[in-house]
Amino acid sequence: MTVEQMSNEKKLDVICLGAAVVDIPLRPVSRDIFDIESYPVDRIAMSVGGDAMNEATIISRLGFKTGIIACIGDDAAGQFILRSCKKDNIDVEGIKIDPNIDTSMNIGLVTEDGERTFVTNRNGSLWKENIEHVDFEKMKQAKILSLASIFNCPLLDGKTLVEIFKVAEENGMIISADMIKPRLGETLDDIREALSYVDYFFPNYDEACLLTGETEEAKVADKLFECGVKNVIMKIGKRGCYIRNVSGAMIVPACKGVTAIDTIGAGDNFASGFIAALLQGKNIHECAIYANCTAAISVQHVGATTGVKNKEMVDEMLEKYKKDYIL
Repeated sequence: MTVEQMSNEKKLDVICLGAAVVDIPLRPVSRDIFDIESYPVDRIAMSVGGDAMNEATIISRLGFKTGIIACIGDDAAGQFILRSCKKDNIDVEGIKIDPNIDTSMNIGLVTEDGERTFVTNRNGSLWKENIEHVDFEKMKQAKILSLASIFNCPLLDGKTLVEIFKVAEENGMIISADMIKPRLGETLDDIREALSYVDYFFPNYDEACLLTGETEEAKVADKLFECGVKNVIMKIGKRGCYIRNVSGAMIVPACKGVTAIDTIGAGDNFASGFIAALLQGKNIHECAIYANCTAAISVQHVGATTGVKNKEMVDEMLEKYKKDYIL
């Protein structure tokens, strides 16, 4: 079913399910940080993060009615997330406030040359989010369900995702999913059934290699396609993305002339651009181009959601892309 064929009664275009957290990046830091009693950095500031939060923010800025399903604590960090959602017109009815947990906060240590490590709270909301926090009635209000990252919230495991995806399928929703590297040693078999429900799957090459045990692009994509994924859209870095579906395979090249200064959130921006293009009625090749353009803007700015501010920015990048490739 296409987006155009869906009922106009849907209140939302997209619902993003996954993590909503607060990030505190510290940059630049050196490896001798503990040898200095008071360590100065250029700036310390909170920002929203998490896969679902990033996607919901960008898709909303691209002009679509977007909601988020996530779990946060009843604390200052949680209120910070809610304020950010209000600013970007994101529907927060699907956010569950659980007073028994802390909103996850990530401290990012970034060196001058871009190396990163994150200090995370394993008892925070990201690690505690489970199916009880999923508002199924809210989810049904959207045309598209975006599971922002498989493995990011460990309690949303393969069996749980099957339950969620079944409800989405029964309600005529398009299902998309991204992923990160497994946190707890999960394997492809753990999510094989869940993947069979996915219409659009957005792993990056390294993640997909780890999951499939293959290293050749075609074999990696084929193995995921064999799980029942309708469209495998594998991000292959500076080269763009590799698409595998029933029609075969193709590579959609990345934008030319882009100098990346921060790749955090690039995958979330890619998925956001692809979903936004789907909602515009574009075909899969056009969606991939739009996704590449969205990610290209993101990597030229520090932070996952600071680059793409509106649809006009992506449209401008799209026009440049068309000229560069004479489309």
